[in-house]
Amino acid sequence: MSHPPDRSVSDRPLSTPLSRRSMVAAGGGLAATALAGCLGGSSAGGEVPAPVSLDEGQACDECGMIIQDYPGPTGQVYFESLHDDRDGPAWFCSGICAYSYRFDRVEEGATPIGTYLTDYSPIEYDLSDDADPFISAALAADTFALESELFVVAGSDVRGAMGPDVIPFSVREDADSFASTHGGSVRQATAVDRDLIDGIKASTGR
Repeated sequence: MSHPPDRSVSDRPLSTPLSRRSMVAAGGGLAATALAGCLGGSSAGGEVPAPVSLDEGQACDECGMIIQDYPGPTGQVYFESLHDDRDGPAWFCSGICAYSYRFDRVEEGATPIGTYLTDYSPIEYDLSDDADPFISAALAADTFALESELFVVAGSDVRGAMGPDVIPFSVREDADSFASTHGGSVRQATAVDRDLIDGIKASTGR
């Protein structure tokens, strides 16, 4: 199993840059994401607060790791009522942690009103040159998109903070291209279920 780099490694630029998709192609996806963000679109039909930046030393609510110290996609989940001591979302160092936490809280009776994940379609990201490469993180608020706007690649050889992860894209063609290069299957992010997440975790012995 590959392990995520520590802070000293993640501070260094990752060595395999990937080209950002053209701004012409980006326009449609960005406009849709912006509209969803403004309207607060969610699967529950309610209004979702805007995402926040995750570069201020926040610790993952699922595993406790400091989010900004690790590579890979990250997530945020807003609930109707969960954290009495926080005016904002639950936040996570990986997609795996975001989904695991949300599934657990729903089983306990919590109501999620919106899930945000890193959107790799409109940003320039890097991959490390490891045999099992790590994908760079993007932590600014405007690098997140609602789950309902995203497709994810599951089962690729690309790693995040917790090892294997789901890699999100707002443009289906970007997800298909990524899967063609790195393996895995593409599905809508809203179709991610506990069986998928538990299977990914089991593949790493977690």
